[in-house]
Amino acid sequence: MKRKNEYIGLWCLLLVAFAVVAGASAFEPVMVGDFEIKTSGITSRLTREPLVESKDTLPVTPAVVEKHEIDSAAQRILIIGDSMLEGLNPRLAAYAEANGHTLNSVIWYSSTTAYWGCCDTLTVYMRKFKPTFVFISLGANELFVSDIAAKREDMLKYFLAQLGDTPYLWIGPPNWKPDTGINDMIARNVPAGCYFKSDGMHFDRAKDGAHPTHASAALWMDSIARWMPLHGAHPILLDNPGELKARPASVTVLQPLKSPLPPRHRKK
Repeated sequence: MKRKNEYIGLWCLLLVAFAVVAGASAFEPVMVGDFEIKTSGITSRLTREPLVESKDTLPVTPAVVEKHEIDSAAQRILIIGDSMLEGLNPRLAAYAEANGHTLNSVIWYSSTTAYWGCCDTLTVYMRKFKPTFVFISLGANELFVSDIAAKREDMLKYFLAQLGDTPYLWIGPPNWKPDTGINDMIARNVPAGCYFKSDGMHFDRAKDGAHPTHASAALWMDSIARWMPLHGAHPILLDNPGELKARPASVTVLQPLKSPLPPRHRKK
């Protein structure tokens, strides 16, 4: 009986020693004579931030996204730009109708930042429609302009000045080939959250190889609507309208200029 009690005491002593070593190793390595007992890593496992699984199942650290408050008021939306509006108009009109907004559209075929930046056309339609939010879709006709900043940045700045304090989002061109600087020029001239870069997205193209099909343009608009609450400087209410079909309240069509630039801006 005495020997049995000695064994119990010895086992209790061993358990206490093990508990001390294990507890210490949870925080840092422990030295026993000339031997190092490495940390168990328990503390780091219990205190580290959880990982978020991405769509491709690879673990990634949580992303910090600055969200802006969504303006839920009914908006007077104006969308202006080039022929890309043919694809964007129907889907944006559906968003407008579903969310209580009014949409007016001004399509200037073959237009560029040079077209809009050499005249007061935007001012005319800002006064006519008095928009509370503006979408811009320009740049597709300038993908391959050489030395574009030197040629058109001043025009771009004049164009943007006509917007005044009205919130806007510039929808970048749906590149089908690498551009020569139009995307960079626009991005550095607009405030953060006012430029949606479309370059790099996948589009199903029409026969001309440039314009997205109407179905692809609708998905493009869906992507923009999802992007705005997370990244837009002035997000407006754009709940998905589902299968709703709609048209803008008005569509104004401007024909291409006969010359690349208005006469007063052509080189002599």
